[in-house]
Amino acid sequence: MRILLFRTCVGVLLFATLLLSPPGHVAPALFKVEKNNISSYLLGTVHVGTPKMKGLPQYITQAIDSSKQVVVEVDLTKLSPRQVQKRSAPFMQLPTDKTLASETSKKTYQTLKNYFANLGIDIAIFNQHRPWAVMVSMLQLEYQKLGFSEQYGIDKQVLAYSKKTNKQVISLETLEQQLAMLSSLEQLGDEMFSETFEHLQDVEYYFLDLVEAWTTGDMDKLAKYYRLSFDDSKYGQYSEQVMLIDRNNQWIKTLKPLLLEHATFIAVGALHLPEQHGLISQLEQQGFSVTRISE
Repeated sequence: MRILLFRTCVGVLLFATLLLSPPGHVAPALFKVEKNNISSYLLGTVHVGTPKMKGLPQYITQAIDSSKQVVVEVDLTKLSPRQVQKRSAPFMQLPTDKTLASETSKKTYQTLKNYFANLGIDIAIFNQHRPWAVMVSMLQLEYQKLGFSEQYGIDKQVLAYSKKTNKQVISLETLEQQLAMLSSLEQLGDEMFSETFEHLQDVEYYFLDLVEAWTTGDMDKLAKYYRLSFDDSKYGQYSEQVMLIDRNNQWIKTLKPLLLEHATFIAVGALHLPEQHGLISQLEQQGFSVTRISE
């Protein structure tokens, strides 16, 4: 199964982060990043949530308070909804001479048609949508049915708290860069939809366990889900390269000078942290000390 996890900010990365409510106390893993007597912090986030996730734990707000700047994947609060829509449209809409049916196999299109019909939705409304945008819409429909919203996503709460306390906010990417990344998944479009349908079938089993891992800061289990998400299949390897490895490599280039200049709080999708290409490993390779903080 493929966990299309993080996200971003435009809805996929709303895209399939965590779809089930974390039980009870929320205490995600927070890491201190140190070098040259400058202490910074690294938090893995989730991009959608329920009202139970409202409110950042005190140890996280204290880490933000002690930092001069906050780094996130992308800060969409700088754009109006109309600006977001205008910038997104060229990435999400097909040229007038193409349709969703022409850009997918007959088998995939029929499966999509059946999926939307079961929800009482005419697939015709997606005729001019690019396949990746349809995939995002499917995931949004699923988490909305379960009562989830980006309003309670941890990254959005970090942004709100940072602006409330007048922290400088720095984006690692632009909206256009994230949209281009999602668009590139269409190179293996049928495989993308196949993995999405598999993901939807397994959502309760896998995501309940994944949410529990994030909620308790279980990094070993998060690493296990990383390996499940990006397996040895062609699409697994491609999506790992596009969604995580390439981005992590670029982020490290941006983060290194920031961390050497000021105390910085970093909040990015949780699966960007573990494994050999993860930010924890890459920061350590750059000479930073990375240690887990107890709440």
